[in-house]
Amino acid sequence: MKKIILNLTLLATISVADGNIVPVSTTTPSTEIAEENGIYVGLAFGNIFVNDDYTDEEISSNALVLQIGYQYNKYIAFEGRYNFGLNTSYKPGSTGNIIDDYNDDVSSWGTYIKPMYPIGNFTLYALLGYGGLMLKNLEKGDAYESAFQWGLGAKYNLSENLSLFADYIFLYNDTGFDYRAQLDDIDSDIWTLGVSYKF
Repeated sequence: MKKIILNLTLLATISVADGNIVPVSTTTPSTEIAEENGIYVGLAFGNIFVNDDYTDEEISSNALVLQIGYQYNKYIAFEGRYNFGLNTSYKPGSTGNIIDDYNDDVSSWGTYIKPMYPIGNFTLYALLGYGGLMLKNLEKGDAYESAFQWGLGAKYNLSENLSLFADYIFLYNDTGFDYRAQLDDIDSDIWTLGVSYKF
């Protein structure tokens, strides 16, 4: 009889508690992830070189570089640049020209796919794209060429939004340049050092 009463008491206790038993839930604290995508703009200083490999003729120009891009994620971005030439200098090489034969500016533009590889606060990157290069006010008028462009660079994050960058880009490498030196190998490149801000 005592066993029956104990069993009935136990069943009653379980049935009463059945509706009040709430499973214990564990919550994992959420961590905020910084936005890796977004628009960025930049300003840089650089130097453009245009060389004739046959005559050693060289045009060089300081450059003000404007940069705008969109970072899709931490591994890829899309970027555009325009380089304004300033304070051009000219070396005639073996052409027999005089130094004053060219005293105007060199300018260039480019649009790039930008693969990136982050390492801590540093990011290594490549620039692969297409762009143009212009020599202004030559004796027979402006000369312009467009071509595949590529380069390598690195940036250092000063903060979540601000970074320093430096890179080297090959702007042009082909035979001739528009109507000039049509049988000579001409190459052009630019190095830049600047700062970017990501919104």
